[in-house]
Amino acid sequence: MWGGATAANQFEGAYNADGRGLANVDVCPHGSDRWDVVAGKKKMYNFEEGYYYPAQEGIDFYNNYKEDIKLFAEMGFKVFRMSIGWTRIFPKGDELEPNEAGLKFYENVFDECLKYGIEPLVTIVHFDVPMHLVETIGGWRSREMVGHYVRFAETLFKRFKDKVKYWLTFNEINMLMHLPFIGAGICFEEGENKEQVKFNAAHHELVASAMATKIAHEINPDFMIGCMLAAAKTYANTCHPKDVWQSMEKDSEDFFFIDVQSRGAYPRFALKELERKGISIPWADGDKDLLKENTVDFISFSYYSSRLTSADPEVNQHTSGNAFATLKNPHLEASEWGWQIDPLGLRITMNMLYDRYQKPLFIVENGLGAVDTPDENGYVEDDYRIEYLQAHLKHMIDAVVLDGVELLGYTSWGCIDLVSAGTGEMKKRYGYIYVDRDNEGKGTLKRTPKKSFYWYKKVIETNGAVLDKISLPELGDVDVKVTEQQAV
Repeated sequence: MWGGATAANQFEGAYNADGRGLANVDVCPHGSDRWDVVAGKKKMYNFEEGYYYPAQEGIDFYNNYKEDIKLFAEMGFKVFRMSIGWTRIFPKGDELEPNEAGLKFYENVFDECLKYGIEPLVTIVHFDVPMHLVETIGGWRSREMVGHYVRFAETLFKRFKDKVKYWLTFNEINMLMHLPFIGAGICFEEGENKEQVKFNAAHHELVASAMATKIAHEINPDFMIGCMLAAAKTYANTCHPKDVWQSMEKDSEDFFFIDVQSRGAYPRFALKELERKGISIPWADGDKDLLKENTVDFISFSYYSSRLTSADPEVNQHTSGNAFATLKNPHLEASEWGWQIDPLGLRITMNMLYDRYQKPLFIVENGLGAVDTPDENGYVEDDYRIEYLQAHLKHMIDAVVLDGVELLGYTSWGCIDLVSAGTGEMKKRYGYIYVDRDNEGKGTLKRTPKKSFYWYKKVIETNGAVLDKISLPELGDVDVKVTEQQAV
C-alpha cells in the first residue's frame, strides 16, 4: 500500500474547536526554547506571552480535510497514515464519556478516505498527552495513565471497527527516552532519578499497548495492530571491536521496546542493564502474562537516516538537529538540518528488523526535510526531494524482491507540508503539496502540488516499476524480471 503520513498535532490546527482540550503537543513553542520544552527540561504547561505555538493552527486540516484528501486521492494513495488528537476525544483525558464532536470529525475524515478507496492507518497516540493528566498525575510516569489510555483506545476501536483496520498503539515509542515531555508528558523534578522515571513511563506505555492490542483483537479479530519505532541501523566508526560493540549496544537500545511489543517479554540485555543501573521495573500482577499473550501483528517504523558511533570519547563529536546523537559519516551527504542521507541504510534497517522479528514491516515515515522555494504560482521544482525518495524506494524494493522482506506498505512523511515536530518550523518541508504558511504562521494556507506530487503519482500508478534502474546484483544464470506486480 502506497501513501503518506501525518500527525494530528502537526497539521490539524483548530486546537480549541468543538470541545478539544489542551495537550502537551500544543504548548511546544517555535524558537530556541522548543528543545528544552520537548525534552522535559523547561516546564511550559500553558501558552505564554512572547511565544508562537504552531500547533494551534497547523495547516488547518480540520477545516480543509476534504480538499486535502481529494489531493491524496489524485496522487493515487492506497493508504493514509494519520493520528487521533487524544484531547479531541477526551478533552481532559480522564472523562468517562467521549466528546461526540471529536469522534464525528474523525468519522467524517475516515468516510472521506474510504470514498476514494484510501485505507486509514491510524496512530492512537502520536506524542499526545492531555495537559490535565500531565499536571495532575505527571503523565506516563503514573500507572493511572494506562486506564485512561485504554478507555481512549477502546472508544476508538468500537466506534471505527468497520472503518479502520490498521492501528498503531504509539508513535516512535522509543522517543520518550530522548524527548520525555513530547514522548510521555514528563517534566523532571530537581534531584529525581531521571532514568527510573523514564523506565517507569516506558513500562506503563508497554502495558497500555498490550492491553489495547488485546481489546482490539476482541472487538474485531481482523484488526491489524502494529508497534512503531524511530529506527535506523547504527554503524561502527571503525572495525575496532570496541566500536563494533558500541554500535550493537546502540541498536539494542532501539530493540528494547519492540522486543517487548513483538516478542512479549523484556529482553535479557535490558534486564541486565537495568539491574546494573539499580533501576526497577514497576511490575503489577498480570503484567508479564499480558505482555506475553498480546504481541503486535506487524512492525512499523520511521527511517530518515542511519547513525554512526564510536567508543572513543575523543571521536564522539555529535551532530545537531536530531533527537538521536550521531557522528558525522564521511561517506554520506546531509540535509540542511544535518540529517545524514543513506538510502542503502533503509534496506539494511529493513533486513535487520525483519530478521529479528519475522513479522511484516510497514514503513510509516521516510522523507527529506528541505527549504522549498515556490514560484509566483506556488509551484515547487523539488528535484532534490524526488532524488532522495527515488534512491530510498529503490533500496526498499531491493529489500522486498531480492531479500524477501515482507512489507505491508510505505507512507512517506509529511505528504502535505506541516509543522516540524523537532523544530516547530514550517520551512522544513517534506510534502508533495506546498502549503502557503511560514514560520510565524503567516500565509494564505493555499495548497499547490509540487513536482514531486506528479512523480509520486506515477510511482503509485506503476506500483514502483517506474523507478528505473532497480539495482540487481549479478545472479549467474538466474533470470530476474521485475514486473509491476512484483515490484513491491
